[in-house]
Amino acid sequence: MTCGPGARVDVVVVAYNSADTLEGCVAPLESEPDMRVIVVDNASPDDTAAALAGFDVDLIRAGANRGFSAGCNIGVAAGSAPYVLLLNPDARIEPGDLTALLDVLDQHPAVGIVAPRILEADGHVAFSQRRFPRRVSTFAQALFLHRVWPRAGWTDEVIRDPGVYTAGGSPEWVSGACLLTRRTLLDAIAGLDESFFLYCEDTDLCARVRDAGFDVRYEPSATAHHAGGASAPRDQLLAVLARSRVAYARKHGGSVAAVLEAVGVALGHLTHAAASAFRPDAFRGHVRALTAIVRMPVTRRNAD
Repeated sequence: MTCGPGARVDVVVVAYNSADTLEGCVAPLESEPDMRVIVVDNASPDDTAAALAGFDVDLIRAGANRGFSAGCNIGVAAGSAPYVLLLNPDARIEPGDLTALLDVLDQHPAVGIVAPRILEADGHVAFSQRRFPRRVSTFAQALFLHRVWPRAGWTDEVIRDPGVYTAGGSPEWVSGACLLTRRTLLDAIAGLDESFFLYCEDTDLCARVRDAGFDVRYEPSATAHHAGGASAPRDQLLAVLARSRVAYARKHGGSVAAVLEAVGVALGHLTHAAASAFRPDAFRGHVRALTAIVRMPVTRRNAD
């Protein structure tokens, strides 16, 4: 790497079947002198690694796919920069926007994580600011109440008020598609929790950062672009998301919270399966998720 060990930022990208998007992700940052791009290939069966040919990046080939959190921890451990950018392979951020995020951490020592405004592929602002999961919101979503009252804090975890995205703020947690944090903080909280194979690892990371006494910030002067789950169809991952939600509830709320979350998540997939009866892929995804929850020992910590 031209930036070598003196990099200011380690950009960690965990890739899995990401050949179509990875070039656009690494291209804006790979030649920056103070940034080191580290790509962890989570044993992709496609040509993910080949997509990096000609780019000045560090490629780490994981021997097996142990999940997104494990991949992030591998990438973080390979670097030494004081700041770490976790960036999805279907996302991209320009150097100037990353500098704006760095300025927030430089100027505000109490901020542990800062995330940019995220634009979807169609140019719309992604609702990337979130509230922590609560049982009331789980059941409200299961009963579609978030569609009746989309901006009510108790019906949904996603903050859907467009006005909130025009100014900086301190949401409970932010999407992990693109977030900047401090290496010292990651070290202090032992990195990402690898029991989350996929989903809820960003929720958990923000919760532990807040528990450690640091703030989580949203900074709209920086913009990232996100293709929105281009690496895999969402319907195929609903079961993984369902298990992760229950695992998160158990970790942060105990066994009773996990049981209630499992009931709410199961109810949600039951109602959503009924609503998607004429969309076969979505219907099958919800049925798989429902089955996964029914079979899941809710007192077990692991989500996989």
